[in-house]
Amino acid sequence: MHALSELQQDALLEIFNIGIGHAAAALSDIVNEKVTMAVPSLSFLEFAGVPALLGVGDEVRACGISQQFRGAFETSAVLMFPEHKSLELVRLMLGESTPLAELSAMEQEALTEIGNILLNACIGALADIFEHELRGSMPRYHAGRSDEVLAAACGNTAETHVLLLHIDFALERHQIDGYVAFVLDMGALGKLRTHIDGYLQRMGVA
Repeated sequence: MHALSELQQDALLEIFNIGIGHAAAALSDIVNEKVTMAVPSLSFLEFAGVPALLGVGDEVRACGISQQFRGAFETSAVLMFPEHKSLELVRLMLGESTPLAELSAMEQEALTEIGNILLNACIGALADIFEHELRGSMPRYHAGRSDEVLAAACGNTAETHVLLLHIDFALERHQIDGYVAFVLDMGALGKLRTHIDGYLQRMGVA
């Protein structure tokens, strides 16, 4: 699916990498380990095609943190990890000596904090570049198969597109992959295009 032109997509990738850089600095303080993060790719797909791209089958559970954003455009956003990767992140936050029982009990709170940092970093970068406000709801935690997490986070998905960011987390001793999905209806997608074009015009590119 080509929801954006190549120029629009390149601009959006650059904007998200700015936001992810801010999130990496915040997470470095939390885990006491240098964190570098990047968005190497983004894709636009139909909602039904997202679970297959994530490679999360029925036998593998996923964890997600979602928020709803309104303002310059409306979107449901969700950060997702395979469950075994999410526990690895929580262990880094709480300390590798944390007992497994205690780790599991605190998983939801720790992941919600990580999701809040990452999602607001991405949206904050868009708001700054677009020069328009984007207001977020309180973050919510979800667990299940990837399709279940997406459905719980995003609700009605009729006639929607998904902007999917693949995020690489590189830590000194760990490598973790995650995904951020932004669910957009046709109206929101049109507004996103308009704001990207406005940014490109201000930069003298378009």
